Amino acid sequence: MTLTLDDLSALRHELRTLGKTIVFTNGVFDILHAGHVTYLQAARALGDVLVVGLNSDASVRRLKGPSRPVNTQDDRATVLAALRCVDHVVMFDDDTPLRVITELIPDVLVKGGDYTRETVVGADVVEQHGGRVELIPLLEGRSTTSIIARSQGKA
Repeated sequence: MTLTLDDLSALRHELRTLGKTIVFTNGVFDILHAGHVTYLQAARALGDVLVVGLNSDASVRRLKGPSRPVNTQDDRATVLAALRCVDHVVMFDDDTPLRVITELIPDVLVKGGDYTRETVVGADVVEQHGGRVELIPLLEGRSTTSIIARSQGKA
């Protein structure tokens, strides 16, 4: 189910009342591939409910340049929400998911193994509320950038 930023506080309250462990991760998730799916499945295994923060199209363009994203935010949200391991998707327009993390206050904040605890945005917020940060190893050789390069004959 796709949520708005305003929905997060109510969701957090509802899930906490039910004693559920909330897991959060975020990303662009453009041209969904096996690396994304493996990562999201591993994230979901860390708790009861997986909320995925999705960069808006404007945010992706600022972060990755004018040729991205390949797929629109609505298409990316639809594909993510259809995955069994994803419980909720929330779009954000900022360059980082800090506002989403601050509203949701997940029990587990997940990022890929290309991050360190020190480079994970919102790690301090989660840990101040008793949560933890988990880094999941990436599936080797899988990235949207490499898929785009191969499709253009550049790799």
